[in-house]
Amino acid sequence: MLDDIVFDDVVGWVHSQVPVAGAIEVTRERPWSTVARVPIVGGVAWFKACSPVQAFEPRLTAQLFARWPDLVPEVLGWDDERAWLLTNDAGTLLRDVGNPPEVWEQLLPSYAELQRGETAHAEEHLAHGVPDLRVPALPGLYPELIRRGLPLDPGAEERLRAFEPMFVRWCEELAAHDLPASIQHDDLHYGNVYLHSADPQWGEARVLDWGDSSIGHPFASLVVTFRFLERINGLHPADPWFARLRDAYLEPWGSGLTDVFELAVRVGRFAHAIAWIKQREAIIDPAERASFNDEYRLVLRRAVALIGD
Repeated sequence: MLDDIVFDDVVGWVHSQVPVAGAIEVTRERPWSTVARVPIVGGVAWFKACSPVQAFEPRLTAQLFARWPDLVPEVLGWDDERAWLLTNDAGTLLRDVGNPPEVWEQLLPSYAELQRGETAHAEEHLAHGVPDLRVPALPGLYPELIRRGLPLDPGAEERLRAFEPMFVRWCEELAAHDLPASIQHDDLHYGNVYLHSADPQWGEARVLDWGDSSIGHPFASLVVTFRFLERINGLHPADPWFARLRDAYLEPWGSGLTDVFELAVRVGRFAHAIAWIKQREAIIDPAERASFNDEYRLVLRRAVALIGD
């Protein structure tokens, strides 16, 4: 994603933002972004160049950090035109301490507060390129799950087509509850949360990598969180942890929202599958697309599983 000429520009720009103390090294290249490690005086920073599909991320991250500095990585610099972002090191990756549910119980109420606060900025985020996955838009996007030749299991396309009227009713019911749309991270899992300390009992958490975000129903953020707790931690869907985390998340929103949450998560599984269409279309390399399809197939399968026989 970064050729030699552009990388020279990156090095110059990074040096203008922070006191660099060593060689800047590219550590990850994906179709939607390139990440580089930047040694700086006193620690490490991280540079990220976003592709067009996630070009909104630097501005979004900078705006969130300005309003929620304890929950978002420290932004050291950003360039909106070139979609570049420079952040301070955020600590210990949650993946490295095993994804304990206790960390999520601490984090989710704060994340909900961020979402509540960001409802006032939803239109601003949309105007600067954050995708629109608000509930009223979803029925119009649903047919894309059928038209795009996605990696669906045999028979899933027919089931999706037959389910469309019911999905529209779900969206109408959810919209009737009139909860305001907000920023929805849509990739809220143990690979995008960092702790200030390696001890999960003491480390306050920060949420990184906002490039999959959309403006949508806020409760749908937990679709991914819960999927990873099932898949990585081996929690059964009926495990008491899920109700405990749901209640911790809902506390800032007020009482009586359990049924709305359950409906939002059902709708959110389809919204999450719809969101991945753009990510998939950004992948040109056949091998990378095949790898992406392996994970996407699981996402689609979880949505289709909600369709009754």
